[in-house]
Amino acid sequence: MTPVGPFVKASRPDDGSSKKSSEIQNKQQGCPMSKENQNKQQGCPMSKENQNKQQGCPMSKVKQDSGESNVIAPKCPFGYDSQTFKLGPFSCLICQALLFECSRCVPCTHVFCKACISRFNDCPLCGADIEKIEADTNLQNVVDRFIDGHARIKRGPVDTDEKQVVGEKKTIIYEDVSLERGAFLVQQAMRAFRANNVESAKSRLGICAQDIREQLEIAGNTSELCSQLGAVLGMLGDCCRAMGDGSSAVAYFDESVSFLSKVQTDDLEVTHTLSVSLNKIGDFKYYEGDLKAARDHYFRALDVRRNAIKDTSKAPSQVLDVAVSLAKVADVDRNLDAEDSATEGFQEAIDLLKSLKIKSEETALEQRRLSVLDFLNNQLSKKQSN
Repeated sequence: MTPVGPFVKASRPDDGSSKKSSEIQNKQQGCPMSKENQNKQQGCPMSKENQNKQQGCPMSKVKQDSGESNVIAPKCPFGYDSQTFKLGPFSCLICQALLFECSRCVPCTHVFCKACISRFNDCPLCGADIEKIEADTNLQNVVDRFIDGHARIKRGPVDTDEKQVVGEKKTIIYEDVSLERGAFLVQQAMRAFRANNVESAKSRLGICAQDIREQLEIAGNTSELCSQLGAVLGMLGDCCRAMGDGSSAVAYFDESVSFLSKVQTDDLEVTHTLSVSLNKIGDFKYYEGDLKAARDHYFRALDVRRNAIKDTSKAPSQVLDVAVSLAKVADVDRNLDAEDSATEGFQEAIDLLKSLKIKSEETALEQRRLSVLDFLNNQLSKKQSN
């Protein structure tokens, strides 16, 4: 099963480039604290030079003979292409994402996102008292230009059947690779969202959604682009919900459903995302008191989940999702005084969960199953007591 993504992860380099650059600086500056100088001064017995001399390291000779170089392929100089977060000058130490509404602490001058640093009285980096916070528009402009530049990639020469004339200039294409930038922006948005910097997450996802919309205008409603945009719109809905903007959240979830419904695929992640968006709209309608609209969205989510396990092998997580949807529909039925339908729905969900077999190592899934089962049993016991 391929992930929704919504994007395929880009290849990630190691962090060797930063280490190499620091060594070069030490050599140029003659830093007395550098490892090389310390080893020379102290005659460190553990240094590579001394170890090779003492042990006659065979690998040192091989490297000299082969003329092997340690040249590293060009990579992002700020480390934003590595799997693990690498703190760079454009990053916030608190949320570990790109700076958003860049703010500088006074007097220590350390820089963070405005939403992140506003929760502190002391600088989290140096511990100094924060007298005031000033906007750093110059650095924020650089960060914004970095995001724009991240989408630019140099393509190779255009393939043609004609032979290239000697000395003729080759045609180079510069294309806007929105999907690669999309993967980067979603990564940054998720980091910011987890750190409760919702404004930053929303901003990055908004740029990502705009990129995909531009691609849709060029390529049309392809399954790949529709699924990606549907997933990003769902995340934008989550941001609005976290900010207390219910109307905007529903609008994003509605649009997410619209695009995901266009995707004709057996990808279970896509169907899961679609059903989650439907349930979230149903939740909003439920708490607004519009029970009929809530039931409609809950039932649509149930239908999507039932079809998913009907057409493919039944994974335990999918069966649990169906049981949850049954419980949501039954709960609304009870509030609409359709007690028989409610009881039937609760009982169907209970039977489904009791027949579910979960592996012993899947403890989190088993805990979720027991939690849902307790809720359903409580709902049935309420009817009997009444």
